Amino acid sequence: MILRAVEAVGLALIRFIEEFGLVMFLLLSTLVWMVRPPMRVRAIFKQMEFVGVNSLLVVILTGAFTGAVLALQAYHGFRLFSAESLVGSTVALAMTRELGPVLTALIVTGRAGSSMAAELGTMRVTEQIDALHTMAANPIKYLVVPRIIAGVFMLPVLTIVADFVGIIGGYFVGVGLLKINSGIYVAKMIEIVELEDIFNGLVKAACFGLILSLVGCYKGFYTTGGAQGVGQATTQAVVIASVSILISDYFLTAAMF
Repeated sequence: MILRAVEAVGLALIRFIEEFGLVMFLLLSTLVWMVRPPMRVRAIFKQMEFVGVNSLLVVILTGAFTGAVLALQAYHGFRLFSAESLVGSTVALAMTRELGPVLTALIVTGRAGSSMAAELGTMRVTEQIDALHTMAANPIKYLVVPRIIAGVFMLPVLTIVADFVGIIGGYFVGVGLLKINSGIYVAKMIEIVELEDIFNGLVKAACFGLILSLVGCYKGFYTTGGAQGVGQATTQAVVIASVSILISDYFLTAAMF
């Protein structure tokens, strides 16, 4: 029994090391092909539209209601200490530092990261990626590079939108519904929130964009097992990317703040 447990742990560790090595190889290959001409600008903008523009509505809804809930919860907590004026700054700090980038990344992972894995996985099992090799076209250059560039650039943009609508949602609840003085609400928010908080949140968003696009492309690029394998790769991409985002968020927060 003990030997079986040790064997299972060893196999899991070997599998993890192999997959981590493949992910790093894919990342390094992407960085190499990213700087080599020609630049496929049209493909990059197409992926930016898919990752950014098509995710805009769900990001706005999530950000607005997250800010509204934050304001409501913060108000009931601060009211015990007669510190209702801090509701605005609390909402703004929470959105810009943590909830804006994290929630945006998780939403885009479920919507765009899963699609990346499904698209590339389908191309792999139908041998379209192999066909690119036969035509002397590097599949990483044509398929992976545009998606990763789109993920890294569009996540900060979506995070800015989420931060803005989250703060507006908090203002609507705090000032409009809970009757906090608007001047004090805004003044405290401006006083406490700094540009560094916003910038660090955007750096986080760029890192999360790299993670979700890299994991989605990796799982799709190395899919095996036909249609069933595509489904498994898509599910694994969402789970792995989401957990990786939450884990990396801790280390990024510890380093930045």
